[in-house]
Amino acid sequence: MHPDVEPIAFLIGAWRGEGHGVYPTITSFSYGEEIRFAAVPGKPFLTYQQRTWALDDQRPLHAETGYWRPKPDGRLEVVLAHPTGVAEIEEGTVDGATIDLVATSIGRAGTAKEVDGLSRRFELLGPDVLRYEVHLAAAGQPLQGHLTAELRRVVEG
Repeated sequence: MHPDVEPIAFLIGAWRGEGHGVYPTITSFSYGEEIRFAAVPGKPFLTYQQRTWALDDQRPLHAETGYWRPKPDGRLEVVLAHPTGVAEIEEGTVDGATIDLVATSIGRAGTAKEVDGLSRRFELLGPDVLRYEVHLAAAGQPLQGHLTAELRRVVEG
């Protein structure tokens, strides 16, 4: 593992659990989720893959893929792509087992829905419990709570 990755090495592995979504323009919902972080030998980043599904019938809901790039002095850059036509760059900090990120750039394909702002907070609550919150500004709404989830480390073997 590249030494730059050490501040976020606690993320490496697969995480699985459930979350809840709310927003003024949609009906509240619950979902299942899996996130995978992996180190690339010799490279100063982690790869990131995320997917969610409906709890009632397992249909796919959302996915993201990208890279988490730790920088000196507790800084972190995250580059993500969404199949909905949105690409985002988030920047923030790593403070122990807490990560705070704010979108500094959001790109949209011509047919993508309006997204004006995003922020995320990840917290490692124990060696095998990862909690996050996502705040969203979209569809003419101000930045506000959108998603919360608690995931547990998956032991693969």
